Amino acid sequence: MKTKVIRIGNSRGIRLPAALLEAYELHDGDELNIDRRREGILLSVSRRERTLSYEQSYREMCAEAAERSEWDAWDSTAGDGLAD
Repeated sequence: MKTKVIRIGNSRGIRLPAALLEAYELHDGDELNIDRRREGILLSVSRRERTLSYEQSYREMCAEAAERSEWDAWDSTAGDGLAD
């Protein structure tokens, strides 16, 4: 993927393609870390606690409940009376 350096006032910047913004869930005001590497520049997402929508919260709670029920099933088979 390629992009060009553009003028922004007295500074320079780059435009991130919409596909990257969507893939990494980037929005206006999000922070990126910039690291200088021997190979070039590394941009990484600075993750902070994000506020979830009600739908996202519900989905995460369902996933956690499903995971707990899987462990509950494991617990019942682990105690089947067989010696360790």
